[in-house]
Amino acid sequence: MKILVIEDNESVSSMIEMFFEKEGIEGVFEKNGLEGYERAISEVWDCLIIDWMLPGMDGVAICRKLRQADVAVPIIMLTAKDSESDQVLGLEMGADDYVTKPFSPLALMARIKAVTRRYSAVKGREPDATVLKTNHFTINTATREVLLDGKPIPNLTPKEFDLLQFFIQHPKQVFSREQLLDRVWGYDFYGDDRTVDVHIKRLRSKVSKAQQPFFHTVWGVGYRFDETAGDSE
Repeated sequence: MKILVIEDNESVSSMIEMFFEKEGIEGVFEKNGLEGYERAISEVWDCLIIDWMLPGMDGVAICRKLRQADVAVPIIMLTAKDSESDQVLGLEMGADDYVTKPFSPLALMARIKAVTRRYSAVKGREPDATVLKTNHFTINTATREVLLDGKPIPNLTPKEFDLLQFFIQHPKQVFSREQLLDRVWGYDFYGDDRTVDVHIKRLRSKVSKAQQPFFHTVWGVGYRFDETAGDSE
């Protein structure tokens, strides 16, 4: 496994580097955000670990630019910011997960294994995988392409695709945030369940139509996907 770490704190980098050596991971370290971004976009990585506050370019900007360039690599944000709004912002910019400082190497390793496992599963899918069709959506699970009424939906992140696919496979069923974290994220999530709200909000903005919201809030419970009903919010 080859991982790029963009982190300007030497003690944090040293701790990660020692743990990587123990785990047999090839770690590459950059201290400057701009240089780290250029390294991230010019080489192939199994995972990126990006600090929030960096000289040259901050971590949120790096994450946003990578997603705008359609770089499909798992991203974990490191942040000393522990407010909910900061964590949500990182996820909105395309991060797959975040770790709040101070953190243990074991917790970071669990996140790395989880996000890389999900991305590896996507890459390993056979080309004849199932095509899912509904009244409005066509999803190719091999190419991970989504059509809405025959038109492609661009710029879906891997997790947005997974969430949309899950809902389409379970129409009109209500799922709590905890159930979605378990069924879609597929591991014990260390952050709060607001990450589900963030991804639902992003999906709504990308795929919902004026009279067809598709994703409906069931107050006090969670969310459901329904192509036939009006907005229940």
